[in-house]
Amino acid sequence: MASSRTCGIGLLAAAALAFPAAAQTLSAQDPLQDDDAVTVSATPTFETREIVQEDPREAAVQHWSVENARALVAVLEAIGSEGLDPADYRPDKLREEIARGESRELDVRASGAFTWLVEDLRDGRTPMDSRRQWFVVDPDGDLLPTGDLMAQALESGDLAGIVDMLAPRHEDYAMLRDALAQTAPGDTAKRRIIRANMDRWRWLPRDLGSQYLITNVPEYQLRLMVNDQIIRTYRTIVGAPGRTATPQLAETVEGVIFNPNWTVPQSIVVGEGLGRRVLNNPTWARNNGYTATRGADGFITVIQQPGPGNSLGKMKLDMPNPHAIFLHDTPARGLFDSEDRARSHGCIRVERALELAMTVAILGGGATRDEAVSVSDSGEYTRVPVERTIPVYITYFTYGVDVDGKLREFEDIYGRDAPVLASLDAARVGNRQTFSAEEVIEVVNDPRSTT
Repeated sequence: MASSRTCGIGLLAAAALAFPAAAQTLSAQDPLQDDDAVTVSATPTFETREIVQEDPREAAVQHWSVENARALVAVLEAIGSEGLDPADYRPDKLREEIARGESRELDVRASGAFTWLVEDLRDGRTPMDSRRQWFVVDPDGDLLPTGDLMAQALESGDLAGIVDMLAPRHEDYAMLRDALAQTAPGDTAKRRIIRANMDRWRWLPRDLGSQYLITNVPEYQLRLMVNDQIIRTYRTIVGAPGRTATPQLAETVEGVIFNPNWTVPQSIVVGEGLGRRVLNNPTWARNNGYTATRGADGFITVIQQPGPGNSLGKMKLDMPNPHAIFLHDTPARGLFDSEDRARSHGCIRVERALELAMTVAILGGGATRDEAVSVSDSGEYTRVPVERTIPVYITYFTYGVDVDGKLREFEDIYGRDAPVLASLDAARVGNRQTFSAEEVIEVVNDPRSTT
C-alpha cells in the first residue's frame, strides 16, 4: 500500500490571501496575537479575479452589544472548568473595550475572543504539530462553522450555551472535568495531565456514532460501544515504541475477513531470507502454510495461507488506510497475559478476535450469526462486507477512565505527553492548521509474535 497522502493543507492562509480586502476576516486582523496574523498582500501580476469560496470555519467580525460582550467575559473567566486558560482569550482587554461602549474595536476584540474560544472547545487547544502521529480528521469545524455559531449566540444572547454545545459529550470527558474540579490548585502536575487529556477528547469528533470501536493504546484495551454503552472489552497488543508505534487514527471497518492470508513484506521475504527458505524447503513451507512464487525478474512473493498457524490468526478487520493499520487475531494468544503489550509492528492484535469479528459482521448487517459461524469454520479466506460501516477510533489517553469505569493514569509508552503539555503552557497559537503534516509511516506488517 502506498503512503502518498499529503496531510499539510493551508486552507485558511490561502483563503485570506485570495481576497485581501474583501472578507474582513479575523485571520487577516488577529486582535489577540498580532504576530500570528496572516500576511495580507496583493498580487498585481494576477489579472483575472476568480470567485473563491470562503472557508466556512473562518469567522468574520460581527457586531457585539455591550450586554453580549459582558456575557462573553463571564464565559471566558469561567472557562478554566473546561481545562482551558482564561488568559488565552484576554478578558481584561475585552473589559477595556466594553468600558468604552459599542465600537468597531469592541466588535473586533469580542469576535476574536469568541473565535478562539470556539476553536479550542471544538477542535482542541493543542496545535497540530504538538500532536505526535495524530491523523484523525475532525469534521466538527465543517459541521459547526464559527461564523454561524457566533451569529446564533449573538441573536439569542446565550453566550454560555456555546460551552454546552461544543464541549465533548462523552462520559469520559465529563469524569475528567469533575476530576479537575476536585484536584487542589496546588497539585500542578495532576492538573496539567488532566487538562492535556481533556484536550485530547476535543481532537475527536463530538459525535462518535451510535456504534463504534475505540481503543486507548496505552491502556491495551479495545471497547465495543453501542449507544454510548460498553458492550464488550478486549485486551490488545499495540505497536512497540519507535517507528513501529501505533498512530492515532479514525478509520472505518468496511468488512470482516475470516481466515485471512498474509502477504509477507519484502523486508522479511528478502531481508530475513524467508523467500529462499520457502522455495528451498517445501516440506517446512507446507507445514507452516507458506507458498512462494518467483517472477521472471527473480522477484519472490510469499503468502501465508489461512490456517491455525497463520500470523494473522482467524480474522482481521478490513479498514483501508494509508498507514496499513488494522485489527487482527494472533495465534500467540498467550501474549495477552503479559503486562507490557507494546510489542507489535504497529497493527493492533485483539484477544477473542473471532468473537469480535462475528459481532462486527452481525452488527454491520453483513451476516447472521449462523452465517458468521459457518464462514469462520470453513477455513477458507472469506471477506464479509458490512452494510453499516463501523468507525474505529485509535486514541491515546494517558489519564482517563479505564474499562472498569475508574479514573487512572496510563503509562505514556510513546512519550507523547511532553509536546502536549508544553503547548498548553505556551502562548496560544492562532491561525492553526487542521491537518497533520507529519510523515505517514506505513507499517511493515509483521504480525508474528515478539517476546
